[in-house]
Amino acid sequence: MNHRLIHVALASALAASAAHVAAKSAAQASSGVRVCTMPGSPSAGLDKAVARAVLSAAGITARFASRGIDDDGGDDGISAHELAKSLQRNCDVIAGFPRSSVADGSDSHLLFSESYLHSGYVSVTLRGARATSTSVTAPDGKITIAATWSSPSQLIAVQQKNARFDLEITSDLTVDALAKGRAQRAIVWYPAVVAYRHAHPQQQFDVAVADSPYADWNLVFASGAGTQLLQQRIDKALTRLRNDGRLAGLTRDWALPTSHATGSATPDTTHAGLARYLDGPMLAVPRTDAWRVSGMPAAGGFIKVAASADAPSFDHDQVAHGEHLYADSCAKCHGEKLEGNTAPSLSGPAFAPASNSHLTIGGIYQYMSTNMPADRPGKMSDEEYADLMAFLLYTNGYDTGSAKLTAQTAQSSKTPLNAGPRH
Repeated sequence: MNHRLIHVALASALAASAAHVAAKSAAQASSGVRVCTMPGSPSAGLDKAVARAVLSAAGITARFASRGIDDDGGDDGISAHELAKSLQRNCDVIAGFPRSSVADGSDSHLLFSESYLHSGYVSVTLRGARATSTSVTAPDGKITIAATWSSPSQLIAVQQKNARFDLEITSDLTVDALAKGRAQRAIVWYPAVVAYRHAHPQQQFDVAVADSPYADWNLVFASGAGTQLLQQRIDKALTRLRNDGRLAGLTRDWALPTSHATGSATPDTTHAGLARYLDGPMLAVPRTDAWRVSGMPAAGGFIKVAASADAPSFDHDQVAHGEHLYADSCAKCHGEKLEGNTAPSLSGPAFAPASNSHLTIGGIYQYMSTNMPADRPGKMSDEEYADLMAFLLYTNGYDTGSAKLTAQTAQSSKTPLNAGPRH
């Protein structure tokens, strides 16, 4: 899975929609607990190590699921439905569940332990000679920022002025975009930086905190309703490991650098040139990097995208119906004008780049129809998801045609989605 914790609305939906798990007695917990990790998480190795140590300290045998909670092995995110099935069938507890005060829902059906790692999203640049060779600003004055699509990193990155975006489908590829010179900066989940360094020890980065309410996260153990005794034992074990230094030893390599670990919103000014990243909902004026569906684009170098022969056709009626569906089910998180709110923007380069996109129309449709809307994934019919996709294509610069877009055509499309303003 793309580690979309990373997706702010998704994290809330997972917590709010997960099914109840049958309560375990203390004797059952002592005989063994099934542990899952978040699919695709760069911290999965750490999560297993902490789970093994904590459950051992609690006198509980840990049994790890071989494929985590993503039972189908896909890379399209983890929906609330998939999470519920895993908690019912494969897992008693999830290690490495991301929690954020912004993302957590107040009506959660999950139980959470204390935090075992405070981490978050960071602004990353290359260090040394490679940085000099890749830091040249483009003639238009813009730098390229890599971010993970449909995640908090996208929400944070798109607030930067005078930037274009390299949106990747995983956090590992986001760091790789910086390392390979496709971007001059990356906004990414910090454990992804740690994991990348482990795999590429020669690579050096400068790291600064991302200044956004969406940047601050903690890793915890999560389980279903009725597991209070289990979570109490986990919390007691965490306290014991924290007091004797073992927890610090396990997490030392994964903790944010000391200057960033306080949770402060102030960037580290010792790294020259690192910008402050302000979160959209906190701004008092309209963002200049968002464009309006009903009018001309705001300031910015967006380019018009003509529908290519490879792009699937959709008609005007679908666009109109899709706009109605969006207003009812999507606007509260993604913004009335698709500009992003508590979930990422769905328009312009803040949603997908204007060229060389890694995001296909089929991939976006599959993710949307499986995981959205966040409060009730899969609630629409195939025809409604197709109409909603038609609206997204139209608002991102594609023109209507004579043939209707079907769910099958949308899902099978391999055409990259290159975003531009509606003319």
